[in-house]
Amino acid sequence: MEVTEVVRLRRAVLTHLAKHTWQGDLPEHVKDILYTLVRDDTPRIRCCVHKERAVLRNRIQMALGQELGRPLHEAVERALTEPVNNTLPIMDVLPDACDSCPIEKYYVTDVCRHCISHKCMDNCPKKAISVQQDRAFINRELCIECGRCSKSCPYGAIIEITRPCVRACALEAITPGPDRRSRIDYSKCVQCGNCRGACPFGALDERSMIVQLLTALKHGEEIVAMLAPSFVGQFGMQVQPGQIIAALKKLGFADVMEVAVGADLTATREAAEFKEKVPQKIKFMTSSCCPAFVHLVKKHFFANEENISRTASPMISCARLVKKRLGYAKTCFIGPCIAKKAEAREYADDVDYVLTFEELQCLFDGVGIKPAELTVAPYVTAATTGGIGFPLTKGVQTAMLAVLQDQGVDMPPVQTAYAAGLERCKDELEKIVAGQDEVQYFEGMACCNGCVDGPGALTQQGLTRVLVTKFAAAAPVKHSEQNKLVQEHEASLDLEV
Repeated sequence: MEVTEVVRLRRAVLTHLAKHTWQGDLPEHVKDILYTLVRDDTPRIRCCVHKERAVLRNRIQMALGQELGRPLHEAVERALTEPVNNTLPIMDVLPDACDSCPIEKYYVTDVCRHCISHKCMDNCPKKAISVQQDRAFINRELCIECGRCSKSCPYGAIIEITRPCVRACALEAITPGPDRRSRIDYSKCVQCGNCRGACPFGALDERSMIVQLLTALKHGEEIVAMLAPSFVGQFGMQVQPGQIIAALKKLGFADVMEVAVGADLTATREAAEFKEKVPQKIKFMTSSCCPAFVHLVKKHFFANEENISRTASPMISCARLVKKRLGYAKTCFIGPCIAKKAEAREYADDVDYVLTFEELQCLFDGVGIKPAELTVAPYVTAATTGGIGFPLTKGVQTAMLAVLQDQGVDMPPVQTAYAAGLERCKDELEKIVAGQDEVQYFEGMACCNGCVDGPGALTQQGLTRVLVTKFAAAAPVKHSEQNKLVQEHEASLDLEV
């Protein structure tokens, strides 16, 4: 993740909240965060210190998991005493932060030469362009924003400008509202979080549950941390997996399990589902691991919802395994994904809390835990190479096909496809549905480079990819069919969603 000023500010808010929650003095100090992070001598991003603090107040409200506009003392009280408010959207627009970007799409720049041919005028179907004061002028009342003027200008003097948040959303879920501020259409939004990093003003953010989680840990509740496969290397190149697990236990987690074990369960059950359904019942099946991709199908390809695998995602599979083995234990998924927060709401009986790696780092910093300084024994994963490889390119289908091969299934080669990034997923699905691509199994991931490039990650995806590949290769067991935990529990677990 690129560390911008917006990212630094978000992390500072989370770290301060974690610190005071852990110390037990958050109600007394929450307003101090406003005056600590925005002072008279700090650099101004907006017009004045009052505007800066208004935006920061929005960030604190989001980090507390509360409504925007609620007074801070009330927001803190609710965060400390009430469960996570699951009625609020994960992603939201910070009203005081949105800069109300221009809504006009095409602009004539100073590059305009007032040429003789006037191709921009000739190609405009609505005659919206005229020449005024020796340059082209666009009449906004006539312009339909078709873009022909921009394409026809020999100097490229007419440029297209789209709001960064709008451009980042492949599903057209973000549009300007009546007040010119961006708004999210939740009937289209899949809570992927891609818009969060696109806005240069940091006007889009995610709700957090760090205060609720820390409060539960302080009260001694038994919570099991579930680490996504891409956790290796997230907290420093020299930090070993065992040190991260030790740090989580020091934070108060009762136990830690790798979600890659859940991926092994998912691969095994999904292989059986594929063998049963394709092509006997459905023409093709899609993966179910990425919640943003699943909601893409449900909201934008609703006629093909039956094609989504009914096998639980690795997070849900892991949570059900944890609760079967430990009974009443609560679970907390930790990974690079924002959309997992939305998935956890759908399966509230399985997953109680969700943190991104970024949020976990802020918890460590706020509480004062340094994983690199912990002394631990060498760590051996309980997952397989295939399960750990789920976040890599074609990782899901590779693991599933390996299960079919291990089972000695006599069937023709499976025709597969893979797409990363919602725009590519949408394009590929359109081809598959239209019959242009002959595909039996389609693996879709919302993030442009797969799960290793999630918006809640700390490290660059290229480095994470290398580290996850290395960690997977070192696993003592290669395929999920050979995992003892899978052999012991897969048949008795409800892995259908």
